[in-house]
Parts: sequence; C-alpha cells; structure tokens
Amino acid sequence: MTTHRIGIIGGTGLYQIDGFTQQKWVTVKTPFGPPSDQLLTGELAGRAVVFLPRHGRGHRLLPSELNHRANLWAMKKLGVAWIISASAVGSLQARYRPCDVVLVDQFVDRTKKSLEHTFFGRGIVAHVAFAQPICEELRRLLLAGARRAGARAHDGGAYVNMEGPAFSTRAESLTNHRAGYDVIGMTNLGEAKCAREAEIAYATLALVTDYDCWKEDEDHVTVERVIECLHRNADMAKRIVSMTVPQIPAEPDWPCHAALQTAFLTDKKLWPAKTKRDLAPLLKKYLAA
Repeated sequence: MTTHRIGIIGGTGLYQIDGFTQQKWVTVKTPFGPPSDQLLTGELAGRAVVFLPRHGRGHRLLPSELNHRANLWAMKKLGVAWIISASAVGSLQARYRPCDVVLVDQFVDRTKKSLEHTFFGRGIVAHVAFAQPICEELRRLLLAGARRAGARAHDGGAYVNMEGPAFSTRAESLTNHRAGYDVIGMTNLGEAKCAREAEIAYATLALVTDYDCWKEDEDHVTVERVIECLHRNADMAKRIVSMTVPQIPAEPDWPCHAALQTAFLTDKKLWPAKTKRDLAPLLKKYLAA
C-alpha cells in the first residue's frame, strides 16, 4: 500500500463507506489553530485515506467559521496528496437538478477572506497559478466514477463561493444566474486555494440540493429541503468515492503536486525561521534543495 494518502472532506456521514477499514481518529495540532475536527485515518480499496468532517461531527461549524489553513495543513501533515471534496451546492441553472452531481472546474470568489485562504505572508511571498483551480486529472477520475455509479453527472461548471450563513437574496441569485454561473456554495474556494499552495491535488464533487432562489416556479431553498436531498446525495457520493479511490495513481506526479516550484518571490535566504517551521510540511522539499 502506498504511503501517500487520499483525503476526503465532506459531511459527517460520508466516512461510513463500505470497505473503509482500520479506522482511527487522530488529533492534529497546527500552527493555524485547530482543524474542524479530529481526522479519521484508515484504508479504502487498498489505499490509505484520511477523512475530515468539514463542519465537525454533528455539523457544529458555520461555513465562515471553517479554518481552511488548519484543515489543509493537517491533511498535508498526514501525507495527503489528493483530496476529494464532497459539497452541497445550490443550482444556478435549470439543467442542474436536485440530486445531480456537477464536476466543477472554476470558482468565483464572493468571500472577504483572502488572508485566511493562503499559507503565505509573514516573511514569505508566494503566488501560485490558479487559472485552473481544480486538479483536472482528479476531476476526470471523479467524473468517470460518477458516471459508473449511475449519477446524472455534469462535466465542468463555475462554483460561486459566497460566505453565508444566510442563503442568497433573490437579487444575488438572479445576478449569478444571469451571469451564467452554474452552482453556488459556501466552502470550497478556501479549500482549493490552500490545497494548491500545499501541492495537494484537489477536486470538488458538487452535489446539487436545490435551485437557490432565482427560479420563481420553485420553492426557495430551505434547510429542510437541503437535508432531504443531502441524504440521497450522500449515498451517491459514497459510491463515487469508492469507485474513484482505486483509480488514483500511487505516486503524486500531477502538475498540482509541483505548484510551488515557480511560486516563490522571496529569496530562501530571507525566509524567517518561525515561518519556515510553521510551513514545514509544505516547504520540506524546497528547504532541502
């Protein structure tokens, strides 16, 4: 079994996948504070996996309370090289129906959290390429897995990341709909940015629960409707993850795994000692060079 682990970030029940064995909850302390919860290590389809309940077990954290840096630092510390993110989203276009799966390939940032979505600063300046924010190789594997699992799966789409916790106003929803964006959620952009800086291949399994509130012939999104569809989506997500994990290569050699290679502007001789220590899991191979 390869020592490189596969990460899964999603809802509390997602780790209850058939064949997920040798489960052990572990606590990881990070320089950025605590992750959303303990992380669950184990094996699935002969691969080492790490699961993180995004909002904590029991869904205790708001989207705006998520500590993306701590979550992704912890994943990196545990040797995660790929992350499958399963997330509930609202549909912004009629073609994406509740319980559909969208393999998004773009993000639109509607947050105010830029400094919380990067590991850098504090003496080290780095700018990663983010034109293609999703790992295309992993996205393709998930798309194939979704189709084998029998999902109504859509290839590509733009994910609008709002902050919440309130759902969109109708004016906001109509604006996003008319702009041609595809789905809306509250969590994945910060994960994707931190994953890219951590040189982790990251892809989103966007699970449609509702039509937000732009569609006038549909009821507005409510927690009750979201939860009803979430239960159905969770079963599909488990099937897709189970089918995809065995297809992921044993070695991390995709472009995302070298994202920092040309990102640094600050000369290594000037990197502060504390920042280097804090970012050791990310910088290890560059410090050794």
